[in-house]
Amino acid sequence: MSYVFYNPNPLHKRTTDCVIRAVARVLNLDWQQAYINLMSHGLEMAQMADTAPVWKSFLRGFGFRTHIIPDTCPDCYTVKDFCADHPDGSYVLAINGHTDHVVAVVNGDYYDTWDSGDEVPVFYMRKE
Repeated sequence: MSYVFYNPNPLHKRTTDCVIRAVARVLNLDWQQAYINLMSHGLEMAQMADTAPVWKSFLRGFGFRTHIIPDTCPDCYTVKDFCADHPDGSYVLAINGHTDHVVAVVNGDYYDTWDSGDEVPVFYMRKE
């Protein structure tokens, strides 16, 4: 379990594209493919592509399912803890307090442009 710096943005911009980055990582797409696919899906739903209803619907089409993280310790179960508990598989975690932030987790490593390991996930999508 470790943090992996991940920024597939073709211009290496550090911007608010976490949904695109996470989708690109878990689906093994390049940034442009993930962007175009999410935008197209958002257009079909008449919503912005980086909103949870759009990216969750998009990922469901690839076999991902939503799971809630139990609220037994709402401020102490971190991304790092999740990775330790889930060493295999592909996941997208929604982060508490960052309503628009998501993190890709693949085989126990978390991929982001910053070390979000101490953040608290509230739900996740898992490739079933």
